[in-house]
Amino acid sequence: MVETAAALRTVANNVRAARARAGLSLDELSRRAQVSKGALVGLEKAQGNPDLATLVRLADTLGISVSALMQGPAEDRVRVVAADAVAPLWTGPRGSEARLMLTTSGPAPVEVWRWQLEPGEEYPSHPHQAGVVETISVTSGRMALVIDDTEHTVEAGQTATFDGDAPHTYRGSGAETCHLIMTVHLPPGPAATT
Repeated sequence: MVETAAALRTVANNVRAARARAGLSLDELSRRAQVSKGALVGLEKAQGNPDLATLVRLADTLGISVSALMQGPAEDRVRVVAADAVAPLWTGPRGSEARLMLTTSGPAPVEVWRWQLEPGEEYPSHPHQAGVVETISVTSGRMALVIDDTEHTVEAGQTATFDGDAPHTYRGSGAETCHLIMTVHLPPGPAATT
């Protein structure tokens, strides 16, 4: 969740700018992203507290990364980001969390996420736009990756990849906390539409 006033202002400015670049009205973005117009208006005014699912739907619809919605202009040629410098975008009631560490620049950006999944805790994700590919590398513990109602076990030292345009769920399994690094490969952004 976006927590600080400065972060919310950055998200508001970035959503407004991306919507303008895409040539979308508030009504059209609301319809395509399945976010209420009231919530979208509030967000563009830096009001409210959008959750991860809302940010993902907006980013997917606008053809940009979640971190492009959240970050200001690049400061240096090389960025080094410490895990504790980035607030979780999702936390579960048992202590699970997801942190978007950074997004690469370029025509087809890649998001780098750090996840911690407690045993039995899960995060269901809606399908992303066509062309999104996720890669998950489990560094410790074990997780269940559920895609189209089929469960796949991914253990420490294993990596899985899949097209993100299907319903999918990440769930901690086993007796210990699962730690993983996820990359989300985004397709090039769509051309502006009117």
